[in-house]
Amino acid sequence: MVSAFRRHQMRVRALQSGAAQPDTAPAAAPEHALDTPLGQEYAALRVALHDNLHSLSDIASIEARNPVKIEMARTFAPWIEGVLQAGEEGQAAQDEILVWNLIWAIDYRDWDYGLRLAAHAIRFNLASPQRYNRTVACFVAEDIAKLSLDQQEAVPHEVLCRVLALIEGHDMPDPAKAKLHKALARSFMRRADAFDPAADNAPAGGKAAYLSEALDHARRAHQLDSSIGVRSDIRSLEKSLRKLGPEDASGDVGDDDEASE
Repeated sequence: MVSAFRRHQMRVRALQSGAAQPDTAPAAAPEHALDTPLGQEYAALRVALHDNLHSLSDIASIEARNPVKIEMARTFAPWIEGVLQAGEEGQAAQDEILVWNLIWAIDYRDWDYGLRLAAHAIRFNLASPQRYNRTVACFVAEDIAKLSLDQQEAVPHEVLCRVLALIEGHDMPDPAKAKLHKALARSFMRRADAFDPAADNAPAGGKAAYLSEALDHARRAHQLDSSIGVRSDIRSLEKSLRKLGPEDASGDVGDDDEASE
């Protein structure tokens, strides 16, 4: 167990890790020199991180790894809080510890924590581990979308919306972004299916608002990747909106030639 003093020491040094760097957004500064207390702290934590990664590789079950990752993440939490605080002040360095904890948080589905780390990593252009061969923005968009598509209730709707906002303006392969739009289309479709007009949070446009959002995302997914598998979704959504009648459907949704392939 990490003592209160060590937690404080890690957080303070992590805060210094950002303050020691010039404001280099969108590209993070290099990792820390080893001839300083700050660099030595970071190096020691990296050793612990790689020991953890080696231990995880010995666990065959992906499901069984997640509780272990939660325990491991607690070791690095004070350091990461300092890094995030430095980031709020506009300063950051490349940080392998933060990026791996971002990956773990997605794995064990701590969405608030994971997206906090993702926002920092994307803002400062932190590099992904080499094995992922993608930017952090692409990894976050693609992996969270894939999880949502594979397991409908695994990712809350609000998380998908936050991810879309996070990756806005960041370059990635079109099929990766298409997966996120497909996941959002399916999520809005589920909201439409469960629509309760008496609910306090019912949208102003009623069920049609959900269907229209779903259609917009499905069309965007198809535009980015015509093989993404949303053509039947588009046809179904257009049909559902027509059934609601023009007074309930916002906009003309039946004349998109490309969508109706």
